[in-house]
Amino acid sequence: MQCTGGQLIANVLVQQGIDRIFGVPGESFLAVLDALVDTQQIEFVAAKHEGAASFMADADGKLTGRPGLVLVTRGPGASNAYAGVHVAYQDSTPLIMLVGLIGRNDEEREAFQEFDLKAIFGTQTKWTAVIDNAERIPELLTRAFQVAASGRPGPVVLGLPEDMLRDVVETPQLPAKVTPVQAAPSDAQISEIAKSLSGAKSPLVIAGGETWDEQACSDLADFAAAWHLPVTCSFRSQDRMSALHPNYIGDAGLGINPALAKRIRDADVLLVLGARLGDCTTSGYTLLDIPLAKQKILHVHPDANEIGRVYAPELGVCSGMKQALSALVKHDAPTVSPTWVDWTKAAREDYLKWSTPNPTSHGPVNLAAVIQHLNENLPEDAILTNGAGNYTVWVHRFYQHRRFRTQVAPTSGSMGYGLPAAIAASLRHPDRLSICFAGDGCFQMTLQELSTAQQFGARVIVILVNNGMYGTIRMHQEKNYPGRVSGTDIVNPDFVKLAEAYGVETARVEKTDQFAEAFDALAATGKSGVIEVITDPEDLTPRFSLSELRASAK
Repeated sequence: MQCTGGQLIANVLVQQGIDRIFGVPGESFLAVLDALVDTQQIEFVAAKHEGAASFMADADGKLTGRPGLVLVTRGPGASNAYAGVHVAYQDSTPLIMLVGLIGRNDEEREAFQEFDLKAIFGTQTKWTAVIDNAERIPELLTRAFQVAASGRPGPVVLGLPEDMLRDVVETPQLPAKVTPVQAAPSDAQISEIAKSLSGAKSPLVIAGGETWDEQACSDLADFAAAWHLPVTCSFRSQDRMSALHPNYIGDAGLGINPALAKRIRDADVLLVLGARLGDCTTSGYTLLDIPLAKQKILHVHPDANEIGRVYAPELGVCSGMKQALSALVKHDAPTVSPTWVDWTKAAREDYLKWSTPNPTSHGPVNLAAVIQHLNENLPEDAILTNGAGNYTVWVHRFYQHRRFRTQVAPTSGSMGYGLPAAIAASLRHPDRLSICFAGDGCFQMTLQELSTAQQFGARVIVILVNNGMYGTIRMHQEKNYPGRVSGTDIVNPDFVKLAEAYGVETARVEKTDQFAEAFDALAATGKSGVIEVITDPEDLTPRFSLSELRASAK
């Protein structure tokens, strides 16, 4: 039997368990779209912008632990999708982007939409290649799945010349479904970690990154309880441990609790599980000295190249989180109460105090109270997504994640991510609530995807925080150039009317006590919706107002 290159692409994707591809249709890969007509196992979700499609694929990769798939065309299509590839690279998300290219005979002529795929994507992927020969599709596409999901996960980009996809080849036997490869710690390394912890006076665990699953999170909770260890989660990895666990002490991210920052500085042993120790988790590389921190660092990470990248560890262990936590939880815990029990209890008390909503705010809407209503009423498996902006500080500080994969957000800090991610989450888990937090600037980057949600039956609830400005940039502007506003104001549309034009439910909240009724009523409809929450520009962060920041900067 024979098949085209496009059909062979579809066959390999089915073999690898792909059931959904996100993208924007392009003439360069019509042969693949045609093959999907006969491939009932795969749904093509046509987004309205390639950047949003790549965000959807990234979110799907986060939620499943297997590569999310995005399919785009050459030139402007692939360039638009670059944002999602960057997110996947910095977030360690397994992702494969397939890019339709010009025909092979037209290369090096600056043909319509021709561009250099390897030059554009080579530094932001684990692997970038072009499949010039249809017979090599099974080999190279299967390799893409192996590379994207193994070790430190990340993106792979493959170029598909348009004429190659029409070539007819003999139908080959396909490789088996890929099993991602992860290293595991040795018994000696686990014993060394236990020895270092046993000799500590003020140990602390930082958990985050990828290669986790529900069992690894359960093992972390049991390990922390058995050893009485305080656990903080790295930036936007808060669902690795339940906020209700007595050993959870908050997140080491943007807007960190000053008491937690001090504890990280004061710790004598830091057991880092999966986190990269980037600038967001280390408060701009200020919590630890570079390259040799005063704290003894025990760094467990799936990528050996990440260990020692910034901070020289006392012990480096190359391991996936499932393998590492499985080994740690089986190791004998201290038989007597360790000396740091009070240290852990005090850290937990600091977190509880920090995460308790303040009853006052500068404006008529208290975002902390909004989050508290969600804490009290959302099911524990509700998925929260967001993009970038100061509005996220309220979500990260006050929302209590209780289960794995209930936080889907970009550690790369990409605006516009929240809505596409919420759509992908709803399509992947239609039985769970999918809640998107977005600022007014963030929302307008991908709001057209409300159309995608309606078309493909995703159910998302957008909580749109509208303060009429790019809040994060205004914050930095006021710190460095107080009172000199330039480029950070936004003139917004009527978001309620705009959302209604997409056919979704709407509400506008201008006072705190209006939110509960508005949210509960919209959630009860079972439909997608947008709740516009009008906030005062003075409420720049939960800690300080715009006026206070401006005054302190002068």
